[in-house]
Amino acid sequence: MFSGIVQGTAEVVTVIEREGMRSHRIRLPAEQLSGLQIGASLAHNGCCLTVTAMEGELLTFDLIAETLRITNLGELRPGDRVNYERATRLGEEIGGHLMSGHILTCAEVLSVETSPNNRRLWLQLPDRYAKYLFPKGYIAIDGISLTIGEVEQGRFSVNLIPETLERTNIASRTQGDRVNIEIDPQTQVIVDSVERILQQQAYPLRGAE
Repeated sequence: MFSGIVQGTAEVVTVIEREGMRSHRIRLPAEQLSGLQIGASLAHNGCCLTVTAMEGELLTFDLIAETLRITNLGELRPGDRVNYERATRLGEEIGGHLMSGHILTCAEVLSVETSPNNRRLWLQLPDRYAKYLFPKGYIAIDGISLTIGEVEQGRFSVNLIPETLERTNIASRTQGDRVNIEIDPQTQVIVDSVERILQQQAYPLRGAE
């Protein structure tokens, strides 16, 4: 599990294309390596990946076809930077909101509005996921736990404070970029449950009549 409190950004050093998958290597800051070993989980732009090799500060990860299809990690090139977060340990403070590291979809950045000490992004979700958007609800963008601002059908906004812009890669996002999205799991469960109940009431089973 993860909390959405990004610990920093890491440089993508190498990308290796393979049949039906790819591997990439990142350089993780030395202070983040303590206790990390092969098989450990590390979130890249919010997507949970497994360490498959280690060589000093260089860590390798394998990305299967499904991961490349759903997330923006297939767009990474050497020199790019990814948000990283180590897995949350039991008993640690959850400063953001609990996340699984399983990306639901990508959203497109529609616009970036900048003002002193603040920045607002407007994004567009695919229509089928718009039902999960609520003002003041939780959402994770490239692994960053954020609060939804305004909602207009499938469009929504988030407001970014200087600390978020300094610590993560979201400061470099521009119009047309694709960002990874994970919806708060509790929101998904509540919306889907209500939807099923309403469908059952509208179309009761024949045996229940």
